[in-house]
Amino acid sequence: MGARRPLLAAFAAAALGVSSCGGDDEPAASTLPTAPNTIKLSSPVVKDGKLPAANTCDGAGTIPTIVWREVPAGQAVETVLVVEDPDAEDGPFIHWTAFGISAATGAGLAPDGQFPTGTKYGKNSAGKEGWAAPCPPEGDGPHRYVFSMYALKDASALEAGAEPQAVLDKLEGAVARGTFTATYERAG
Repeated sequence: MGARRPLLAAFAAAALGVSSCGGDDEPAASTLPTAPNTIKLSSPVVKDGKLPAANTCDGAGTIPTIVWREVPAGQAVETVLVVEDPDAEDGPFIHWTAFGISAATGAGLAPDGQFPTGTKYGKNSAGKEGWAAPCPPEGDGPHRYVFSMYALKDASALEAGAEPQAVLDKLEGAVARGTFTATYERAG
């Protein structure tokens, strides 16, 4: 019986340690679908993982330049871009969706967020079409902005102004994706 007491104490300490970890301190998980992570997605304005103030409500709110390559040749007809803040207070916030982007070349550049002709833009979680400049609450700590591009084997057939959930629903079964995360924190 005496040998069990240290073992029980160790289990109790481990359980206490597990129950005191995480909770509200854990970063929220992204709600975006998964797919093979083979697309190379980046932005030259994101340095050291930080989104510049110019791309937020503290600056001009401009859209960052997006660069992608290695969309699987012959497997995809369309790419879709989604930008999500999983740290938003009321749950994940979609800042931007762009779709109808041809996958034919396997690569592309959207300077200042200007995708090729024919690209359509959906609504963001604020209910407006296009980019919603990040604007986390002052003093809320850094928020993560997850930029994800998905390669679809079939055209999405989404119309301009599509609701965020309609866009997310089209991402299920994507043949590939690429992602990067940028953080931004407002002073306060």
